[in-house]
Amino acid sequence: MAMKLNRRQQLFVDEYIVDLNATQAAIRAGYSERTARQQGQRLLTNVVIEKAIEKRMKEKTDELIMKQDEILVRLSEQARREAIDYQVVLVEKPIYNDDGKFVGVEKKPEVVEVPTRNSDAIRALEQLGKRYGMWTDKHEVEHKLPTFIDDVPDKDE
Repeated sequence: MAMKLNRRQQLFVDEYIVDLNATQAAIRAGYSERTARQQGQRLLTNVVIEKAIEKRMKEKTDELIMKQDEILVRLSEQARREAIDYQVVLVEKPIYNDDGKFVGVEKKPEVVEVPTRNSDAIRALEQLGKRYGMWTDKHEVEHKLPTFIDDVPDKDE
């Protein structure tokens, strides 16, 4: 039967995976600042806490890795040109002095949203097509089977 973590131990596990700092995790979990370093080290040697940390780290890693469905959704967004890309453009803005007189044009870089490029959409369509087996090449193969000649006489002959 596995031991359960108490509230502070669970808080320690949750806080430890934030920055992997046992002392700070102990403080944030409610242990005394004066003894946090020793408490943190002691908690890390507890087998149940160690297993809980390993489990949480695996969960965290699993959350970061894309799954097949997410990849297909993103490719579909690209193919439909729904995904947003960003581009820096120079925007010209008129400049006026304090009297309201035009003095020139100022060029400022500005980030603008643009739809997915056609080439990216085509690439996404190709990838989706491969996923669904749409682009399988058909090859003609000529195969000659060996010819068997039955020239062995029967026992009766």
